[in-house]
Amino acid sequence: MTPFGRHLDRNLKSLVAEAVNGALKDAGVTKEQLEGVWVGNASQGVLEGQESIRGQVVMRAMGIGGIPVINVENACASSATALHGARAQIALGEMDVALVVGMEKMYFEDRSRALAAFSGCMDVETLPQLMQGFAEQEEKIRLEKEQQGEGKRQKSGQRSVFMDLYASLVRDHMRKYGTTQRQLAIISSKNHYHSSMNPLAQYQTTFTVGEVLEAPEVAWPLTRPMCSPIGDGVAAVVVCSDAFAEKVGSGKGVEVAACALASGEDPEKEEEKGSSTLARLARSAYEKAGIGPEDIDLAEVHDATAYGELNASEELGFCPLGEGGAFAEAGHSTLGGKLPINVSGGLESQGHPIGATGVRQVVELYWHLTQDPRAGKRLVKGARVGLAQNSGGSIGTSEGAISVTILKK
Repeated sequence: MTPFGRHLDRNLKSLVAEAVNGALKDAGVTKEQLEGVWVGNASQGVLEGQESIRGQVVMRAMGIGGIPVINVENACASSATALHGARAQIALGEMDVALVVGMEKMYFEDRSRALAAFSGCMDVETLPQLMQGFAEQEEKIRLEKEQQGEGKRQKSGQRSVFMDLYASLVRDHMRKYGTTQRQLAIISSKNHYHSSMNPLAQYQTTFTVGEVLEAPEVAWPLTRPMCSPIGDGVAAVVVCSDAFAEKVGSGKGVEVAACALASGEDPEKEEEKGSSTLARLARSAYEKAGIGPEDIDLAEVHDATAYGELNASEELGFCPLGEGGAFAEAGHSTLGGKLPINVSGGLESQGHPIGATGVRQVVELYWHLTQDPRAGKRLVKGARVGLAQNSGGSIGTSEGAISVTILKK
């Protein structure tokens, strides 16, 4: 993968070439051997006007053509979905080796372009009503704080509507389970600590729990370090059949033991089924991989905010419902704990170029499972099973796209 961050001096083609050439070199595969390419990208059409053939454009610049190039757009789960497609084609025997790329270039001097891309990841017809509801909630919270004698907090700058959505969800979780803002700050502080050991992370600065709590407020109870930044980045993986791996003599392969996708549902449907869509998808992925949540050695989850990690740790079965905050507070998800989560720094610190995140999570897991030196000081020693969870977009208050991928050594 490339470093994640603000690459104002580089175009998407150069970032893609860096990640792809690195993946091919690691795999011992030439671009001439590739039989297909899946490219996950969410927003380049909105951001730069490049539609329809985004993958073909960046691949042709590298001299890769003549083979299928499949463009996959599925919000933040775009490249996780691309991996799903490539793996399925190989399992069908349609091809032996494919390239999967996750790419996004989001950082421009005009930040409003990126914010428009996020808004497009929601139902645009109902978005005005949703935003009106968030504004009313925010005003209610402001009045309550004034009545309690709290002074005005410094506010962060522009934000995507997803930060308001996450804030609303976490407030519901706090009311239902007693989750605290401090527990969210513990998750954020932990992830910034992890990213301080990741030279490819967008943020590499540590924050104490107190500093996270005192940082500018984005949407209560979320402060700036609890929220993921926009940025630029590309990640790539080579996926192949066992027979092809043997032919090229790959000694560092890992098994894609499960690659599961779903779309979100209305909350009423989830209540009717007795569990969330993510929880049911995770159970399906565990069954396919022949394991349970207790077998996971590390996880990369979709922490677009600290609440995203807290919620995922519960829905993925790492701890009981309502205990995600206590799980983090006990140190279980910190490097050296019983189940390290987001040792890369997660979306909060590694960064979140939308279409790149799904494959970026998989590359991180791969480095740990193969004990690759690039995992550096954050290496989870002896890891044999890793899980990546990715979500994207929303309709109402539920996810648009969800993925769970499990890798085995």
